[in-house]
Amino acid sequence: MAETHRLPHRLQIVDALRGFALLGILSVNIWAFADSHFASPAANPAYVSALDKAVRFLAALLFETKFYLLFSFLFGYSVTLQMDAAARAQAAFLPRMLRRQAGLIVLGLLHGALLFYGDIMSLYGALGLILLACRHWPPERAAKATIWLLSVMGLGWMLFGLLLAGVTEAAPPDTSAVLKLQAFRGSAAATQAYHLGHLPEMLGIILLLQAPSAMALFFLGFAAGRLRLFEQPELCREAAHRMLRLGLPLGLAGALCYAAASTYGPGGWLEVVAFGFGQLSAPLLCFSYVAAALLLFERPAGQRIEAALAALGKMALSNYLLQSLLLGLLFTGYGLRLIDRLPPLAVLACVPPLYALQMLLSRWWLARYRYGPGEWLLRAATLAAVPPLSK
Repeated sequence: MAETHRLPHRLQIVDALRGFALLGILSVNIWAFADSHFASPAANPAYVSALDKAVRFLAALLFETKFYLLFSFLFGYSVTLQMDAAARAQAAFLPRMLRRQAGLIVLGLLHGALLFYGDIMSLYGALGLILLACRHWPPERAAKATIWLLSVMGLGWMLFGLLLAGVTEAAPPDTSAVLKLQAFRGSAAATQAYHLGHLPEMLGIILLLQAPSAMALFFLGFAAGRLRLFEQPELCREAAHRMLRLGLPLGLAGALCYAAASTYGPGGWLEVVAFGFGQLSAPLLCFSYVAAALLLFERPAGQRIEAALAALGKMALSNYLLQSLLLGLLFTGYGLRLIDRLPPLAVLACVPPLYALQMLLSRWWLARYRYGPGEWLLRAATLAAVPPLSK
């Protein structure tokens, strides 16, 4: 039996939520491999049917801009678990975490250069240093920082979009989609060169578009961890019901605006305004998903789902890297070169079998080893030692 099943319940919940977040990350990142125009200001001319648009609308509505927030929240929560682990080991916390963040940055840069130029791990490693500097903040201050960052981010983008409404100058032609298509349909060397060449630019874009909201959720997760939220089932249950009742409608409203603008009117000022509105509402939809999951985990069938997801989440770093490898083998010059060759419905249909494969591999691996390979490397960096891998 996987070691995940023997973890305390609060840890299993954290791992299960990480496993759930991996589903959302896969549902978003697959488009970065399969669609040459993903995140481009122009729509893909190969996907013009009503069904194609409906599928892209659904992906934007349910997945985009939501699940990296969940990962960010869990990252902040896990820092408090690392603090507890250091205390139990009677080890200095800060040197361990500085080594851990450095290891995360290195792994992230390697991932971005080799497998996926849209890597976010290196950003997490860098932002984690800010969280470490603020680790003595009380939960109330961390929660206020969350509200401040999300408000500035969302309102700032909305204001910027409104300022663009008066600009009528035509945008220059976007050649990035052509370059990406050529690279991903070329050789493995061409694909790798594209990843490496676009990594600095993409890191800058991620820093602009995702870093403030990721940092906000770092703070919120840290506050929740300091309050030991997942050790209080009654409080979690009450908060879950309240979130579904109040947060879900607002979260869906913002997601609808963002999905409609990004699918049916990409590249214009309205998409920028909708993106800003989405930044304000996406955390509400994200935590509505969490609320539904927590209530599900209380049921007998839900407990089995929780255990299955926890195996995935215990190897979240390894599974994140594995997703990029599998998607690269499907859509780029590393493998089948299927970029722009599958309709959106077929692309979305790839997600369940890939996710199921990861679930099976995670259970198989954890039956034999203590950690995933990525987790083992990161743990070695954290401890400055070689931890045992085999059980």
